[in-house]
Amino acid sequence: MLSGVGYLFFPWGFLLQLVALVHAIRRRPDTYWYWIIFLGGFLGAAAYIVIEVIPDTRLLGDFFKGFQQRSRIDQLEAMIQDNPSSGNYEELADLLLDQKKYARARECYDKAIAARANSVDAFYRRGICSLELGDSARALPDLEFVVNHEARYDHDRAAGLLAHAYALQGQADQADALFARTAELSNYPEVHYNYAQFLKSQGRTVEAREAAQRILNRKRTMPRYLKRLERPWFRKARTLLKQT
Repeated sequence: MLSGVGYLFFPWGFLLQLVALVHAIRRRPDTYWYWIIFLGGFLGAAAYIVIEVIPDTRLLGDFFKGFQQRSRIDQLEAMIQDNPSSGNYEELADLLLDQKKYARARECYDKAIAARANSVDAFYRRGICSLELGDSARALPDLEFVVNHEARYDHDRAAGLLAHAYALQGQADQADALFARTAELSNYPEVHYNYAQFLKSQGRTVEAREAAQRILNRKRTMPRYLKRLERPWFRKARTLLKQT
């Protein structure tokens, strides 16, 4: 009887484990899942797929969204030949930013802002592009403009990025003051992680550990879908804790 059940599960159990392991390597879930997949065989892999893989199917929407965005990018690039308006350039820049094409996005934001210099969002997103390109010097005035216009822009993320830019530019006093104020208000793991990195760079290891631990503490009360979205920040926080 048992051999018959084993025969039934043998090929599918192996394939299910393979699918689960490929997904786990790409998504990097909690370590205990690897033990469940390896030791649990068919049932372990099935449990992983139900709990971790199936919820990821919502990400297929982002996959198809990417195709739509690339199609819209092609349309806008053609439209700009006849109508190089600020709105067209800004929409194109937003799409390129979503596609992580930061250099091209920043060029389009430059043209959008040159034509209409009152779009706070264009300054904000151009600052993000500059940070992603490792150009904190260019990011700084854009983010200062945004935060001076609205201190809590994008739920305090703008202030957190400005503090990060100050830190990268060696302006420790400004970074410290703004990080401390923003960390009290913001729930963004990115803000707390950048703050922890700044504290570590200043030799304030105890405070750096506390900032990193706050990211992990939030995990306990977060809904599962948010845990999945913010998993990279939890991983970075754990790494920072090991380094301090």
